[in-house]
Amino acid sequence: MSSVTGPPSSSAAGDMPRDHGLGSRTAAALVFGSSAAVLIVEIVALRLLAPYLGLTLETSTMVIGVALTAIALGSWLGGRLADLVDPRRLLGPALGVSGAAVALTPAVLRSTAEWAPVLLLLVAGLTILVPGALLSAVTPMVTKLRLTSLAETGTVVGRLSGVGTVGAIVGTVLTGFVLISRLPVSGILISLGVLLMAGSALVGWRARGWTGTPALTLMVVAGGLATVPAPGGCDAETKYHCARVVADPGRDGGRTLVLDGVRHSYVDVDDPTYLKFTYVRAIASVVDTAFPGSEPIAAYHLGGGGLTFPRYLAATRPGTRSLVSEIDGGVVRIDREEFGLSPEAGVDVRTEDGRLGLRRLGTSSRDLVVGDAFGGVSVPWHLTTVEAMADVRRVLKEDGLYVANLIDHGDMAFARAEVATLGETFEHVALLGEPADIGTGRAATPDGGNLVVLASDRPVDLCAAREALDDGRVGWDIVTGDALTSWTDGARPLTDDYAPVDQLLQPHGPQAG
Repeated sequence: MSSVTGPPSSSAAGDMPRDHGLGSRTAAALVFGSSAAVLIVEIVALRLLAPYLGLTLETSTMVIGVALTAIALGSWLGGRLADLVDPRRLLGPALGVSGAAVALTPAVLRSTAEWAPVLLLLVAGLTILVPGALLSAVTPMVTKLRLTSLAETGTVVGRLSGVGTVGAIVGTVLTGFVLISRLPVSGILISLGVLLMAGSALVGWRARGWTGTPALTLMVVAGGLATVPAPGGCDAETKYHCARVVADPGRDGGRTLVLDGVRHSYVDVDDPTYLKFTYVRAIASVVDTAFPGSEPIAAYHLGGGGLTFPRYLAATRPGTRSLVSEIDGGVVRIDREEFGLSPEAGVDVRTEDGRLGLRRLGTSSRDLVVGDAFGGVSVPWHLTTVEAMADVRRVLKEDGLYVANLIDHGDMAFARAEVATLGETFEHVALLGEPADIGTGRAATPDGGNLVVLASDRPVDLCAAREALDDGRVGWDIVTGDALTSWTDGARPLTDDYAPVDQLLQPHGPQAG
């Protein structure tokens, strides 16, 4: 019996292995690298935008939302295009154009913020969306090239999906723990752009079907050069902030520490008793009233900034030892290099989170705790809660005092909630601020301003405090008792389970810390 053989059916042909010239290692490297790059761009974008939009929950949410949109859009369009065009012709351009866009991002964003701030949100979104979408398109393109038969579809898709996830994890960890602490954000993006262009050149060389590499290489170089003259606003980029030190032309020793565009501290390196910011003079007035004379005290400070108040205590109360928890090691370095902080200054600074620093302190070990920690103009939420305040109370002596700087505006929703929180923990609470702010319950100006809240388990002589405020030319008033309860107006205390600080606080204000 004879048999006749003919060409395989279309379905059979579809199951036969096909060589697309893309090995498994090359495919994994492309998916891994592109996925890592998306997360690097996302995290660095937060740092790049902080000086202009603030380091707030809203900014983070916007960046994450745009990045996820880019991933979804790129995955969908990349898969669609891979079915219409040979993916080998698409991979090189996708990597190259994304590399050019990433390298140009610092110059574009900083120039926009300087000369066309009304367009900043739109431009910021595009600088994340465009490269994110192009890089996210790489995975479906590579997947199409690696699908050599229907029998291995699950294996190929699952493997490349896993590799992409691992790449995203590595990109996140590498950026957060290594790159940000060692390189300026512009350097990270330019270097990433160069790496993407190198990948584009290799893919284009292998495919021999794309010749756009030289032109885009010039764009990367131009992006790097443009970043140099573009306004950056930073003297130093720390792990958390874009930092500048601005000299006071009217005072030889005067220096202002500016973090992410907000004035955080004013320091006179020649005279630590000179206090320029109003809220610092208010804190000094209260502390000097609560602890009369010049006897040394044991103080703990949540947040350091320029260390203005710890220096003041060391100068006015010889022998005082201040322990400071400052999370940003770059700010501590500025304190030492620009503001002359020395081990003999009576100030011990630990680079640590304030909540963790509180836990390490002994019970009844401090006369004074000062809260002056800010991320942008928002107090970190975990330092505002009933649980955090219970820890503050634990470390204070029986006659100890907690005093904190707050910023709010509008209807003062955050300040009300924080006062209510302190009322849950301490027996005596008082609020200091501009008469118009604490009298009407609404900020007197659209940008709002600073308030100072004090709490203790022993009464503070408020009459003496008012006199001290007047002597210090502060011009503030004090509210306590029933008047403060009325001002709080039933605000809900903040807890570790519920502390929407960024939603309660509008991100504007003149002095942060």
